Amino acid sequence: MSSKEKPTLGGQRIKTRKRNIAAPLDPASFSDAIVQIYLDNAGDLELVAKSIESSDLNFSRYGDTFFEVVFIGGRTQPGTIKPEEEGDRHPYSVIDCAAQREAILPYVLYIQKTLRRRPFLIKNLENVMRKFLQSLEFFEENERYKLAIFTALAFSQKLSGLPPETVFQPLLKDNLVSKGIVLSFITEFFKEYLKDNTLDDLIALLKKGKMEDNLLEFFPPVKRTSEALSEHFTKEGLTSLVEYNEKKMFEVKLKEIKSTLTTMINEEIEISEVTEVVKQQVKDAKFPDIEVVRMLWDVLMEAVQWSGKNQQQNSNSALRQVKTWAGLLNAFCTSGKLELELVYKVQTQCYEDAKLMKLFPEIIRTLYDQDVLAEDTILLWFRKGSNSKGRQSFVKALEPFVKWLEEAEEEE
Repeated sequence: MSSKEKPTLGGQRIKTRKRNIAAPLDPASFSDAIVQIYLDNAGDLELVAKSIESSDLNFSRYGDTFFEVVFIGGRTQPGTIKPEEEGDRHPYSVIDCAAQREAILPYVLYIQKTLRRRPFLIKNLENVMRKFLQSLEFFEENERYKLAIFTALAFSQKLSGLPPETVFQPLLKDNLVSKGIVLSFITEFFKEYLKDNTLDDLIALLKKGKMEDNLLEFFPPVKRTSEALSEHFTKEGLTSLVEYNEKKMFEVKLKEIKSTLTTMINEEIEISEVTEVVKQQVKDAKFPDIEVVRMLWDVLMEAVQWSGKNQQQNSNSALRQVKTWAGLLNAFCTSGKLELELVYKVQTQCYEDAKLMKLFPEIIRTLYDQDVLAEDTILLWFRKGSNSKGRQSFVKALEPFVKWLEEAEEEE
């Protein structure tokens, strides 16, 4: 037998590529289906949640539409918050309920439950909230009030992953701020949030939203002053927020004055000029005299050129600084009370700073020699001083100087 090759088919097999044919978007049908679930369950959110859970609706594709139905009862027209005229609506939405936290809280819990099962929807919630907050002027006043309550409760309940900047940043549209709409909304938000949370919680929330230093940005430009802020929030019963803002403003102004003073000290500007500049800044900032004295001492000591390990050099530098700038201290220590406050400040720093621990009596003596501290002030501190920090050792260290003062007084 002779072997022959079997014939084969020539040519090349061409593989056809399967195409993914995307189904066209149909948010209207999705919206109508969600609305029908609400209607079938008469707005009972527990039953609505169960029906939604068992449905096969495409939430990943129509997440924004879902939250539109939740908030306003139907799908909105593109670019607006107005419901579609042709689509179905239901009367069980957030803006249709009573303007009370007891009525709105179930919606927050309902959304929380939905997000736990479908965490990917958080982005859609952000989108819809951003859209509504940027369009607050198109809502009725009572509807804005409900949205403020909802937003506050959402953060109180720590709604899954909702970032604060989603709420605060969209509010800063110029037209909304200038009309006072934002101030009204944020005021109701603050009041509602503080019912369940502390001021520290609120400040932490504002910080995450990059607004803790910018409360005035919620106010119309014509009312953007510290006085207007204090008056408004005091009237609304938010005195703790007023106190926080005043403290914050104080810290900002204090930092500015410290920066100016430090620069002038480093440049060795004349004491008279430095004194005038500081007096004007203090007047503009309405600083209490006691805070000024404390601030002056802090800046003077911070401006000292400290040596690493040479204690004697550190002592000389500190005393030289006190002597050089005694005139500045003297200009602001204008009463026995302020002089005593300066002694307390020196005492505290000497107690807390190892470099100055042994310098207390020498600093007090230098301040006395430069006419910053009166004899009566030193004796009062020595006999009845109320600051306990290191007092026992400092009193003992100052005893020889006090004895000298008393002997000099007897001789006179």
